[in-house]
Amino acid sequence: MSLPTVAVSIGDPNGIGLEIALKAHREINAVCRPLYCTDRSLVHAAARLLELEVPDDFETIPVQQAWRLDPGRVTASAGRYSYRSFLKAVELTEAGRSDAVVTLPIHKEAWSLAGIGYKGHTDMLRDYFKRDAIMMLGCSELYVALYTEHIPLASVPGTIRREPLTRFLLDLYRSTGFDEIVVLGLNPHAGDNGVIGDEEREITAAIAAANRIVADEIRCNGRPFFGPVVPDTAFTPQFRRKHRHIAAMYHDQGLAPLKALYFDKSVNISLNLPIIRTSVDHGTAFDIAYRGGAKTESYLEAVKTAVAFFEASH
Repeated sequence: MSLPTVAVSIGDPNGIGLEIALKAHREINAVCRPLYCTDRSLVHAAARLLELEVPDDFETIPVQQAWRLDPGRVTASAGRYSYRSFLKAVELTEAGRSDAVVTLPIHKEAWSLAGIGYKGHTDMLRDYFKRDAIMMLGCSELYVALYTEHIPLASVPGTIRREPLTRFLLDLYRSTGFDEIVVLGLNPHAGDNGVIGDEEREITAAIAAANRIVADEIRCNGRPFFGPVVPDTAFTPQFRRKHRHIAAMYHDQGLAPLKALYFDKSVNISLNLPIIRTSVDHGTAFDIAYRGGAKTESYLEAVKTAVAFFEASH
């Protein structure tokens, strides 16, 4: 039986993406056929700086975008290159030449300098496919889905409304099939019945509406959503022993504890899309770029997760 094909977006060339791809290739090649969306000349230039060999079976798909290596620096040219690499990986997968996309880290400021109007991969996918893509991060021990992502914290309370939150919960359920999803409150103590904030009223209404729809339309036994749960207790060891799937209201509410617990293992998964996309759950690490110390664990987990999602769907 042939291995699935995975299109790998190489990330910001000034960061640790190329080092990770080169160092992990042998292990990745054992679970899938990787297609690296990058130009071979760039791979060899990066390998020389890293004093690494380029494997003979390191298969590249040309991006055909001008490049210049400036290790550890934020540049517009690197932003353009990483975007073109990502777009190529998406196009390959949409066309059926690849079974999934795995992304290495981009730098948001570099995209901005290059005039790219997206804050990250998920924003681009949402616009490209005209679907409400959901960002979920984690590993088998704990998954955290984000209701809001890269928006200012001051803007989050205004997004907490019953109808969009209900849609988010239902899309999350349909994309994962999780039989239980913990929904966090927004405020300390989950609002203390309105004493500290009243956003939890909207969250409670969304949970009730989503559970009704699951029961009536999807015809699933049980009520998969419960909460709003007090945010500062949801990541304790006692709670995590029973509950592994969490919906957080904003970025740092979910990701700060997740990364404290599973930084090297967790991956980023884009849900509610017509393609499979996973990513490393770390940044470009410019401070260690081209110094030989980049870790590959998150990348390996991202590829294995993409393969598992593909095999589960076939």
